[in-house]
Amino acid sequence: MTHHLVEAGLATCHWGFFEAALKPVLTIESGDSVTIRTVTGPADAQPKSGFHVLPEIHEIHAKAERMVPGHILTGPVAVKGARPGHVLEVRIREVKLRTDWGYTMIKPLAGTLPEEFDQHSLIHIGLDAKTNLAHLPWGMDLPLSPFFGVMGTAPPPHWGRQTSLVPRAFGGNLDNKELVAGATLYLPVFVEGGLFSCGDGHGAQGDGEVCVTAIETALEGTFEFILREDLSFGMPRAETPTHHITMGIDPDLDICAKDALRDMIGLIVERTKLSREQAYMLCSLAADLRITQTVNGSKGVHCMLAKSLVP
Repeated sequence: MTHHLVEAGLATCHWGFFEAALKPVLTIESGDSVTIRTVTGPADAQPKSGFHVLPEIHEIHAKAERMVPGHILTGPVAVKGARPGHVLEVRIREVKLRTDWGYTMIKPLAGTLPEEFDQHSLIHIGLDAKTNLAHLPWGMDLPLSPFFGVMGTAPPPHWGRQTSLVPRAFGGNLDNKELVAGATLYLPVFVEGGLFSCGDGHGAQGDGEVCVTAIETALEGTFEFILREDLSFGMPRAETPTHHITMGIDPDLDICAKDALRDMIGLIVERTKLSREQAYMLCSLAADLRITQTVNGSKGVHCMLAKSLVP
């Protein structure tokens, strides 16, 4: 198996969108691993002094085609042999900080309480990789738990260009804080090669991401890509070392909960001899429905079930 590196730069980043027409910046074999470097934030979110601003961000800001608002994404990476109907298994091997700062902001008329916080506000937060702490400006420290808020394949060609803000069947802006190093994300494939991109690095985030942003920062991720011709499903799934995860995505949180639960029932039935009725009851006894995020247009709920119950 071969290891590859994709740097963040004008030639490898696309700003604010997923699209089937994008040309891959790298094509790999199933089983290869790739280290992908990302950047974060528009020009007005970059600190003026006191922190390390990655130099490649300036050319991206000046010259990149963009669909704003949206995230700066690195990719896409194509996996040979991937076809519509397959699943791309993305094993998240490592996630590291690329810089010593992040930012969090409130956007007017956005977030979970848009009418109550209608003024723009932005703070910069110092990040210490050695202590694994974020130093908030009001004197509080938070442990870091970095992950990529956006990971996705390309949408179906007939969908056209899709904003990176709204999560959909191809993944995208999932903002699922469980997807740290050691987790695995399963993404449906809609185009040849799959075309995986990532960005929206988060240093830490609570379930909900209620004010629209986490600690937004530049990350480097190492991923192993496995083509799964033996799997077929219509929405992203994931797993951690301890849990299975299914996801519901919709503007209505009730529908999100139903979709995540329905997919978990399906997973249990696929892997065990339980009936749907028994799987439904098991979910009531042992599965956890958690709010993923409430701020991306389409909201998210993820359902978690211990692997010890469903090997």
